[in-house]
Amino acid sequence: MTTRDLVLAVHGSTVPEAGATIARLAGSVGGLTAAPVAVGHLDHQTPSLPYVLADRPGAVVVPLLLGDGYHRTVDIPAVARPFDCAVTRGLSGEHAVALALYDRLRAAERAAGGPADAVVVAGAGSSRPGGDGGTLAAVRQLGLLLPVPVTAAYCSASTPGPAEAVALLRARGFRRVAVAAHLLAPGRFTRALASVPDTWAVADPIADHARVARLVAARYASAGAGAEVPMRVACLRECLPL
Repeated sequence: MTTRDLVLAVHGSTVPEAGATIARLAGSVGGLTAAPVAVGHLDHQTPSLPYVLADRPGAVVVPLLLGDGYHRTVDIPAVARPFDCAVTRGLSGEHAVALALYDRLRAAERAAGGPADAVVVAGAGSSRPGGDGGTLAAVRQLGLLLPVPVTAAYCSASTPGPAEAVALLRARGFRRVAVAAHLLAPGRFTRALASVPDTWAVADPIADHARVARLVAARYASAGAGAEVPMRVACLRECLPL
């Protein structure tokens, strides 16, 4: 049995830095799995996901999405089906995501000069039932790691928005309100977060964090990716702290 291709299904962005961030993730995942790794975009960028899968029938598709909205539950499976591809779960709700958020938040706090006294976890937002579950899970998990209040906000489709969430915390007396971006790559949402008033620190997105690479590699291994996948991938679940 040969190693199956791994395709990262990503939303895409018009921001040039997004492609570089996803490319770093793809390189890390390729190093962990020794699999051929490609990126297929759902919007804004090329190559498109259908174009990539047409050249890689039978590939393993990992939805690089932090929520279980329309793209993860409907769009990607429909695109993958004609090419006989296996679609794994996305990244929603995984503890590895919360740990990556924690690391990015701590880095932003150090750059700002000290820890925050409250944190807003800002997700993309979804109008689909359950679509915000990944952000809410991150809030719960990050709340167990931090000694300060942690609350959710959404960049679109759901409420409150990030600016409103920060303003509500400041009205309660918190003065060092940080924003943890529950987002994978730079884009219009990260640019909007950077302009939210009265924030103490705004953390970077997490796609190129090592924990995310290990999570994606574990998703690939769980799909029965082939006998030639190195043994180190089989132990990735143990390598992800819980």
